[in-house]
Amino acid sequence: MEFAFTEEQQMIRETAAQFLADNCDPAAVRRAMATESGFEPQMWQRIAGEMYWTAIHIPEEYGGLGLGYVELVAVMEQMGRYLLCAPYFSSVCLGANALLLAGSEAQKVEYLPQIADGSLRATLAWCDASGRWDADGVSATATRKGDAFVLDGSYRYVVDGHTADLLVVAARTPGSSGGAGLSLFVLPADTAGVTRTWLPTMDQTRKLAELRLDNVSVPAEALLGAEGGAHAALGKTLALASVALAAEQAGGAQQILDMAVAYTKERQQFGRAIASFQAIKHKAADMMLKAEAAKSAVYYAACVAQEALTGGAQGAQLAEAASLAKAYCSDTYFFNAGTAMQLHGGVGFTWEYDVHLYFKRARASESFLGDGAEHRERIAVELGL
Repeated sequence: MEFAFTEEQQMIRETAAQFLADNCDPAAVRRAMATESGFEPQMWQRIAGEMYWTAIHIPEEYGGLGLGYVELVAVMEQMGRYLLCAPYFSSVCLGANALLLAGSEAQKVEYLPQIADGSLRATLAWCDASGRWDADGVSATATRKGDAFVLDGSYRYVVDGHTADLLVVAARTPGSSGGAGLSLFVLPADTAGVTRTWLPTMDQTRKLAELRLDNVSVPAEALLGAEGGAHAALGKTLALASVALAAEQAGGAQQILDMAVAYTKERQQFGRAIASFQAIKHKAADMMLKAEAAKSAVYYAACVAQEALTGGAQGAQLAEAASLAKAYCSDTYFFNAGTAMQLHGGVGFTWEYDVHLYFKRARASESFLGDGAEHRERIAVELGL
């Protein structure tokens, strides 16, 4: 596949880079990550109301711009470069995608326009504390009682779960296992019986929460799709989220490379810049090769994701393409962040330098939705190896 951004896509990418360079500098990142919410409301309003990024791939009939997943990935790449602290990934890449894939027409009409204009922040909760990112990680139960369902269970690692307005949760029929008996439900975050707790994390630039559902009663209208039939929709949602997260990782890998090169040009040793030393050049070259390959994997996965959303022939390759991108970008981001820290020397992990912020984001993003080893195993299974 040959890939090149269209003129419109390149303009979106460049506009995103300029906006974030002007409004998401290290000082803004540090201000946002110091808060429990993890973002500044004014910045979120600008993202939604001025840049319209929350509407980027939501269809026009639901209040969106009706663009594609390539445009979304182009924006996510720049967000990764500048460590944007905002509930964008949770609301657009998790919550909105779940509604797009599994929601009824009435549910889409009710919720997607509000997500598109930024007035409603959503997230997806599915896995428990087991560390499984697939269907086996769902332990919460959904018991039908008349025309309602009673939800019980807990969820860990819920992105922005403590600040979201709307929750999309996965639960299973009691006694079921694996992909069988899985259902998705949508409910307001302030529903009686829902307890949300912010979790302190190593990566302070992305907030996670624990959710607890205790005898939570929701009407049948809260069910997304058919009862017990959400396995495919959940898997597709997580694959789309993996592509978006991989784009963010690719952007971070490029940014940390640029930071390392800039520092080695300034750092003097033995009377000359350390960037002139051959060993330093080789490390920078390794970082550059990995960053470029990561972007190629992401752009390919974005094209496949768009096909999957529009019913194209290549959409059947989504799981494989998403795992390929997530595996390579996870490894690349962590490699580049670790190498950049070495090139900075002892100051690399000090609070005053920003390298440690990227290192922590790289490590946290590597684990979220499955690390490289897990996704390579998924590819092997997909190929029948």
